[in-house]
Amino acid sequence: MSAEARFEQMGLSLPSAPKPMGVYKPILMVDNLAYLSGHGPLLEDGSLITGRLGETMDLEAGYAAARQTGLALLATLRNALGSLDRVKRLVKTLGLVNCTADFDQQPQVINGCSELFAEVFGMENGVAVRSALGSNALPGGIAVEIEMIVEVRAG
Repeated sequence: MSAEARFEQMGLSLPSAPKPMGVYKPILMVDNLAYLSGHGPLLEDGSLITGRLGETMDLEAGYAAARQTGLALLATLRNALGSLDRVKRLVKTLGLVNCTADFDQQPQVINGCSELFAEVFGMENGVAVRSALGSNALPGGIAVEIEMIVEVRAG
């Protein structure tokens, strides 16, 4: 089943592809690789999920924020590529979690995004190498920021 078909079957919807909030590109193609800048948990109404894990958010809320960040990344991919079916495989993700110094469940938070990608692209192509790190602050107080590298099929 194609990524677009899986996505439709899951009944999910994407926010609008985020616009740059600074001097950078949301996505840059180099040969057959797409590099995506850090994305936050963008909701369909244009707002962002803010909060700090271990202080104002629990693990479940952080997981949901990471999943929402994954949807924002998918929106950028679809907008740039025309279809999620052009994604050959995920290569690398880097997830940052806005958290207290004693919060140590960053991997479980970023699983919200990673599990979404595995559902959309399948276990073989949707699971990338990954790092999940804690941060004492993220832009605008967002809960999660994730960037990634994707291998793309020729269009």
